[in-house]
Amino acid sequence: MQLNQRINAFVKLGKFLSEIEAENVLKKAQAENGWFTQENIKFALKSWAEALTSDNLQHWVSNYKIDGTTPKTIAIVMAGNIPLVGFHDFLSVLITRNKVLAKLSSNDKTLLPFLASHLIDIEPEFKNYIEFTEGKLENFDAVIATGSNNTARYFEYYFGKYPNIIRKNRNSIAVLTGNETEIDLKLLADDIFTYFGLGCRNVSKLYVPENYDFESFFKAMFNWKEIIQNHKYINNYDYNKAVYLMDSFPLLDNEFMLLKEDKGFSSPISVVFYEKYDSLEALKEELKVQSENIQCLVSKAGLTNEIAFGKAQNPKLWDYADGVDTIDFLLKLP
Repeated sequence: MQLNQRINAFVKLGKFLSEIEAENVLKKAQAENGWFTQENIKFALKSWAEALTSDNLQHWVSNYKIDGTTPKTIAIVMAGNIPLVGFHDFLSVLITRNKVLAKLSSNDKTLLPFLASHLIDIEPEFKNYIEFTEGKLENFDAVIATGSNNTARYFEYYFGKYPNIIRKNRNSIAVLTGNETEIDLKLLADDIFTYFGLGCRNVSKLYVPENYDFESFFKAMFNWKEIIQNHKYINNYDYNKAVYLMDSFPLLDNEFMLLKEDKGFSSPISVVFYEKYDSLEALKEELKVQSENIQCLVSKAGLTNEIAFGKAQNPKLWDYADGVDTIDFLLKLP
């Protein structure tokens, strides 16, 4: 199967994702994972439909020499925090003419096999390149595994002898200056609340200048006030609020989200941490030190590698998780 065949198959898959109305599949995925609301699943499908265009795929692969290598079997251990979170690894392995051996998260066992089945309908040769397993991973050449800092230790123990990409916890941040427009802040709300804040690209921490007035920020957040209607979300909100109040932590609260001053990055569901800074120059140095904790940086302060408000959940194909070039890794396997 030539590269153009593989690209064309994923372009057709993208068109399918833009038209999908498989309500029974979406409902099954939601039954497996209460965080996978219909809206969140459809948002994920729409995002991938927009990514899988011929122009995007051609631009992505144009930087590599792909078809000169012998196919390898790549074990992919997938997370299940947001719908189709492992799709980019799945795509990367197949576009490089390698074979997928996927171990799905128990929280997301429906969507990817469904898309893989449709991909095989489009291009039957993929049948020999895709395998899902619930058992022990065996007979593979390299590993891509995504999990928490805890699970990463296990991954490193079990898979350390293989070429690997092992991803740990990362979170996304926003740097505010106080000069943001109402539109900027409303777009930031999308970066915070999409997928209930469960993704590594969700903004979980703000950096704000001293004496920052949160009034405009909270006003912009109200676009997402209906999120409190989700029973899993409100349970987290009530619990976190109670815990913080019992410990006498000062909070800013708008009745559906909590702001807590904290130097950490990984805030609980319904909570966003914030930290004050004295100068952007000093903050730049701090962010360099913390770079391994940061997935993406949302701002318009002129910072290195910043992305625009509202773009955190719409990465390009060449925006690699943890900054590790998956395609380059796959092409350089011995």
